[in-house]
Amino acid sequence: MAHMGDVLAGIHSTWEFDTDSVLIRFERGIRTPKLFHVLGERRVPYEALSSVELAPGGRRGAVALRVTPREGADPLLEAAAGQLKEGNDPYRLVIPADRETLADYYATELSSALPADADKPVESYMVAAPSAPQSFKAYDGKASFDGKVVTFRWFWTGASSAKWKAGDQFFPVGELEDVEWRSPEVFNGHLRLRPRGTEPMTEADQDPASVVFGLGYGPVYESLPFAAAVLEAVRAAEPVLKPETPVSPPPSASKRRSDPADVAERIRHLGELHDAGLLTDDEFTAKKAELLAEL
Repeated sequence: MAHMGDVLAGIHSTWEFDTDSVLIRFERGIRTPKLFHVLGERRVPYEALSSVELAPGGRRGAVALRVTPREGADPLLEAAAGQLKEGNDPYRLVIPADRETLADYYATELSSALPADADKPVESYMVAAPSAPQSFKAYDGKASFDGKVVTFRWFWTGASSAKWKAGDQFFPVGELEDVEWRSPEVFNGHLRLRPRGTEPMTEADQDPASVVFGLGYGPVYESLPFAAAVLEAVRAAEPVLKPETPVSPPPSASKRRSDPADVAERIRHLGELHDAGLLTDDEFTAKKAELLAEL
């Protein structure tokens, strides 16, 4: 491969070639996609790549150098499941027309560095996911991940009565089997967790293991890195069967104090559900006590 320190600069990112990997550094300009701002930089081993392509770049004779990771090599692309738009593709480097010869040189060099089994999937991730902690606001709740536990805290303004009845959710990664991300840029976008031994509900807005997106909620640059970080942790965790008896929230979560105004609004919403007959007297009393305990 190229000599250590060789650099190919393009639009929105710069690729720095090493003896066994390429370091992709993303710019932080105003026109740079926000997803690239969040990713910062990514080191990609040549062993993680399956193909290299040089194609027209779509602007005034520019060319695009694109590498394709092997199946199972990158948790970000696995979580995206083909839903990323071309402009958000972190493996695509658009290069001005006057550097086409240089781009062709590096495309040839990268092709020669591909592993013999480049067409085969890998058994474990070779490119790191964005690191925890991660969080974002969905339409019906706030999702957070500390590296070990995924937490969903519902918003009274958006969460369905089914989610309010279920209460805030806590998912240790060892109890999860998979993560599903449906882009917020398409209809019915959501993030859904798959606890081991369970089948997902049909509608994400009724599933306590899901948060739903909406206009301005769960944007790609927040929710996709979140999904990738959780997916990487799930794959690395030792499987844990969920006990039959309920597990108390982690101490760090139970000790966190909530905004009194938010608690008051959530209690008011509980009252509306109770008045509408969607909560029994016992359920209303229990949920109200849980909310008051957060103060």
